[in-house]
Amino acid sequence: MAKRTAIIDIGSNSARMAVFERTSRFGFYLLNETRSRVRISEGAYEKNGELQPEAMDRAHQALAEFLTIAKNYKTRKILCVATSAVRDAPNKKIFLKRIEESLGLKIKVINGDKEAWLGGIAAVNLLPVSDGITIDIGGGSTDLALIKNRRIVKTCSLNIGTVRLKELFFDKKRDIEEAKLYIDEALNALPESFRAGIAIGIGGTIRAISKTIMQRNHHAIELIHAFQYDLKEEKKFIEKVAHASVMKLSKYGIKKDRLDTIRPGALIFLRVLETIGAKEIMTSGVGVREGLFLSDLLRHSSHLFPANFNPSVRSLQDRFCTDPKLSAHIASTAKHLFGALKTPFTLPDEAEKHLEVAAKLSQLGIRLNFYNFHKHSAYFIMNNLDYGFSHEEMILIATLIRFNKRRLPKGSFTKPYKKLLPDSAVLSWLSYIVSLAQTIHVNRAYGNVRCTYTNGVLEIETPFQTNLAKERVKELQKPAPIAVQFVSR
Repeated sequence: MAKRTAIIDIGSNSARMAVFERTSRFGFYLLNETRSRVRISEGAYEKNGELQPEAMDRAHQALAEFLTIAKNYKTRKILCVATSAVRDAPNKKIFLKRIEESLGLKIKVINGDKEAWLGGIAAVNLLPVSDGITIDIGGGSTDLALIKNRRIVKTCSLNIGTVRLKELFFDKKRDIEEAKLYIDEALNALPESFRAGIAIGIGGTIRAISKTIMQRNHHAIELIHAFQYDLKEEKKFIEKVAHASVMKLSKYGIKKDRLDTIRPGALIFLRVLETIGAKEIMTSGVGVREGLFLSDLLRHSSHLFPANFNPSVRSLQDRFCTDPKLSAHIASTAKHLFGALKTPFTLPDEAEKHLEVAAKLSQLGIRLNFYNFHKHSAYFIMNNLDYGFSHEEMILIATLIRFNKRRLPKGSFTKPYKKLLPDSAVLSWLSYIVSLAQTIHVNRAYGNVRCTYTNGVLEIETPFQTNLAKERVKELQKPAPIAVQFVSR
């Protein structure tokens, strides 16, 4: 697969291009994202679906500039798809031929089921979810994928979208009850099997709604990807968005470019959630573009990353880890320490995997600057460890890395994240373990470390010298008055 790949998605409302760079076989990161509000479906739904000349001109101009960006990034592969508005257009061949002849770009028009599948592929690989239903509300269609045990078992595409409803109902100031009936009629095509407690929201409409909910609740992390909320607590607010005036929408914090489509989008969202019986919403920052990239990247792996693999962790290691072997040994030692201290200090089993990730990534910041590298490492985590982790997991890993030198986590840092972090005793022990694991390997020596805890004494057996470690371990702040004893073998 090419090192750099450009993915272009021509939706009913916007055209977007994402450029991904591979760092290893499965490691990758987003290098660039460009969006143009081409509104290719504008005026189409009132005119039998025909793409209008002005809309096609806007799309042509945007795609020409997308290709310039892709060329300057030296991308080796460009994949371009078009969704609802283009596939429904009687004159789509004219548009596709024009783009291919003038720009040399081949556009693949995908059907609704394929669109739903791509959204599902992005969700199962890049979100901490194994079961649920993805809901991707676009301008012309709403596409759903039923996920069970990280597998897409069924897809469904409905001809209800934000721009479609806007032009047919909201622009004509028709009664909102008529729009609801239109949506409900489309939902009759949804199979009975599409029932789930968790809905995974994809697309700009759902992200815009989630952002306002984050702001209303003063959520401590600004990242929209993997943001979760209870539908029961926010249903009334989403209903307010669906019925609000444009002035009111602005006060809610809805961005200007979403003001005209957010109301029909919110209406569709609510009706779909009610139909599938969802109780919780997980917001996805990824969708068709990421799904298309992953369908190419993982085409020989059943479109799934290997078990216990995380692309964000791998990408960070590939780009910023100065000594992968040392990082692996620090992580292994942290696991042995956890095993020795878990029972006597009542540490939860599920914390082990987060501890391992924190230990593995604890020295990333050295690439930026050795001094205060723990702070730089935590910053990397807060801004790059977004795939496959919940917000609670991400802030826990960042906190363990932020305090991996001498001191235990401070209240001044943890207070804003109190609702997301474990209790202070557990947090302190996990932080201490990461710090101690780094200290044990301070001389950059490798080897299997054995740990036992008996009668208040933590015995650490190593196959290498530990004189520096013995000096520095005394400087570490402990969660409890235990003794640390080193034994060489």
